[in-house]
Amino acid sequence: MVQGPNVRRTAVTLSDGRQLIYFDEVGGGQLHDRTLAVDQRPLTPSGSRSEMRRDVFHDEWITVAGHRQSRTHLPPAELCPICPSRPGHDTEIPASDYDVVVFENRFPSFASSPDERGPFGSGPFLHAPGVGRCEVIAFTSDHSAAFSSLSPRRVRTVIETWANRTAELSGCDDVEQVFCFENRGEEIGVTLSHPHGQVYGYPYVTPRTAQALRSAAAYEESVGRNLYADVLAAEQESGERVIVSGDHWTAFVPFAARWPMEVHLYLHRQVPDLPALQEAEREELAEVYLDVLRRMESIYDNTLPYIAGWHQAPVREFREHAYLHLEVFSLRRAPGRLKHLAGSESAMGAFVNDVSPEEMAQALRKA
Repeated sequence: MVQGPNVRRTAVTLSDGRQLIYFDEVGGGQLHDRTLAVDQRPLTPSGSRSEMRRDVFHDEWITVAGHRQSRTHLPPAELCPICPSRPGHDTEIPASDYDVVVFENRFPSFASSPDERGPFGSGPFLHAPGVGRCEVIAFTSDHSAAFSSLSPRRVRTVIETWANRTAELSGCDDVEQVFCFENRGEEIGVTLSHPHGQVYGYPYVTPRTAQALRSAAAYEESVGRNLYADVLAAEQESGERVIVSGDHWTAFVPFAARWPMEVHLYLHRQVPDLPALQEAEREELAEVYLDVLRRMESIYDNTLPYIAGWHQAPVREFREHAYLHLEVFSLRRAPGRLKHLAGSESAMGAFVNDVSPEEMAQALRKA
């Protein structure tokens, strides 16, 4: 067991060898000995491995993970695999209740490293093992909850969990970038309705991050300032697209928003990643993030499909140019209508936004 600020961390092992970690809130009552809840399922270690193949036209890795076709898909609530275990239904989480839990994904896109990383092959047929790490974060034991319905204290525990997982996965030899994110809604492609998020430890720097940080590096070389900090300052000065602003965080709709509803949360100082956040910044983040999500949901309804993703510095590259921030966006463009990534977006990568960023910002401020 490891004790942290208001959170107790306990790591256990599931029956197939995967790691599970409880993050329990300290001070809310009696803490259970999590080591007493043992996974009773007769699982065998998974031998599934993914493969990465190089797209030589776009200089990107594409991951092929055929074993994920058999992953659990929208089970009924009584068969949810990330609810607490109960008599007659053993789940991924052996305990009968929990606060926040992290466990290795049973159907990972990336998994622990074999002895050889690669790449192998030559010419247009470069490939490599899909090394890395994929984890699931269950935000609450309440199956009917949503992130926006959590208390600020629970969100604070989630923030502590994100920071812990970022720090630990950044220490893995096979991980080059850590991505903490949440997918919500069947329209997004969610296969489990229980409120949860994920953490990916990528074995490479992702294309979007690499492109953004190259732009930031070129900007800093040209003007001597950080690109993200200048964007934040410009949005604060304009105020036209600012939604919420506190002592440490500002939330705004970006000037060139791709999505009908898109909000970015920026810290008021440059830090590379979540572990670098100070206590006061973590406390305010819990309040501001809940405010933003609740405003977004109130525009249409509380079933809003969205993706929320933390943009952090890669583990080894570009760290001096990175600027921790959160991006939250929804593909809902009107009640009952979705923004589909059709020809222009999917084939050409050329986004067309159906909603003015300024109009959306005004609506979110009034929400």
